[in-house]
Amino acid sequence: MDYNKLAELIFKDITGTVEELEERFPRRDLPEGAKVTRFAPSPTGYMHIGGLYAAMISRKIAKQSDGVFYLRIEDTDKKRELEDGVNEIINSLKKFDLTFDEGPFEGGENIYGPYKQSERKEIYQICVKELMKKGLAYPCFATAEELDAIRAKQEELKVDIGYYGEYAVARNYTYEEIEEKINAGMPYVVRLKSPGVLGNHVRYTDPIRGAIQMPENIMDVVLLKSDGIPTYHFAHVVDDHFMRTTTVIRGDEWLASWPLHKQLFDLCGFEQPAYVHISPIMKAEGTGKRKLSKRKDPEAAVGFYQEQGYPSESVLEYLMTIANSNYEEWHAKHTDKTIDDFTLSLKKMPVSGALFDMVKLNDVSKEMISTFTPEKCYDKIVTWSKEYDSQIYDFATSDKEGFMKTINLWKAAGKKARKDVGKWSDLKALFSYIYVPDDELVFNYEIDEKYTKEQLREVITEYKKDMFLDSENWFEDMKTMGAGLGYCPNVKEYKADPEGYKGSITDVCTMVRVAVTGKKNSPDLFTIMNVIGADRTVARLDRFLESLN
Repeated sequence: MDYNKLAELIFKDITGTVEELEERFPRRDLPEGAKVTRFAPSPTGYMHIGGLYAAMISRKIAKQSDGVFYLRIEDTDKKRELEDGVNEIINSLKKFDLTFDEGPFEGGENIYGPYKQSERKEIYQICVKELMKKGLAYPCFATAEELDAIRAKQEELKVDIGYYGEYAVARNYTYEEIEEKINAGMPYVVRLKSPGVLGNHVRYTDPIRGAIQMPENIMDVVLLKSDGIPTYHFAHVVDDHFMRTTTVIRGDEWLASWPLHKQLFDLCGFEQPAYVHISPIMKAEGTGKRKLSKRKDPEAAVGFYQEQGYPSESVLEYLMTIANSNYEEWHAKHTDKTIDDFTLSLKKMPVSGALFDMVKLNDVSKEMISTFTPEKCYDKIVTWSKEYDSQIYDFATSDKEGFMKTINLWKAAGKKARKDVGKWSDLKALFSYIYVPDDELVFNYEIDEKYTKEQLREVITEYKKDMFLDSENWFEDMKTMGAGLGYCPNVKEYKADPEGYKGSITDVCTMVRVAVTGKKNSPDLFTIMNVIGADRTVARLDRFLESLN
């Protein structure tokens, strides 16, 4: 077989060479030890939390080594591609502050682009043409029916399933037979002519999993589909070489593909990057655990965390605790630092599935939000609510001063920071009496059984007469009012003589608190009433009095 002649027959319009590609995409001028990593998703579905996890690790490995982190879009599967899927990926990662040095976005193109595989067709065909010249690739005209027949025979004989060895009948076509089929317009794919030998093994050391031995690839896999577009296996080899990737962070579901990828790098004469296979994100179920499912688990989608209003810092902080077990200990000793200051170790990443615990995420997020300044909280709430909660957004943007007072309420500014809020959607759940409009607010009054309706009616009716909202000494005014109704203004005195009073000032404030908020406990009541205003406060007092009837 004249392989040069065959290559010219198949790729008559391809004139470029691999040598020219090497010059076009030169080695990167980076410091010694710098890592070049990438995140290479397909725009065929929503962003999975596992994808965010992989992107975070890839970016971290690059940044802590003064390297490069880039985004590549693997969009060769046009049938499954979502409309605007690329922007969805880019925007999701931006919302979690995972920025790229290079990629298919404005300002991101450079010498190693284009960064969409659909725009790199000629590059792949140049490389396949070179393989064909070496006798390492050939056209295959097998129909779906013929492939099914081969599979059926292999199943009957109980041998490896696939297109290889004696079953790869297209390997043996002569040049004349190939030319005749092409002239007849028969569709074909281009396959690898694997030199692998059944029974041989390949070995490598994964930074996470250690030494691994696997069977050598013997399959004549498809390199180019019938439309000339490459398969994932071949495209990523070419891209990682010419984008000069040094380290590939990917899920362990790709571990079985490593022998094939090693073979492709070797046959192309390309230096192989280091492969790192990370464990999947898992969820506890019963006494065991399983992979987070796109179909079953809403928390599998990155959009879930955006919609719920988890700050990006909280999600990444929690993912870092999963990535390296020593992170929490490090963070406890360096409370003034962030994950950007932490050195991630691939050797300390979990070998088995990493369990994702929503309770732990909430705890981490509460801790994180407690460290934010009120202004930072305000900015993040506005950004979140603009997309997910118009009522909070309108409140925040129309009355910033009033809204800042509400933030200070639940942050307990000037005191020990409270840790109630773990996500911005908690605001309405925890503080409905501040953030939910009165016409939508449902009160389930937490009334202590020790208070009679007559007591409640008396206190609220009296309080309504003034409310002292303009007073600088609201609590002292409440004491005076309460004393006039028979409530002790001093708690210690009341405890010494409980029979001599209807209750204490604490009881008076609690009854007003329940009438205004529905809750026995809340942040500073005086501030709450001033935030919602006198008219709304009176309306709530009246509403409470009506409920007593």
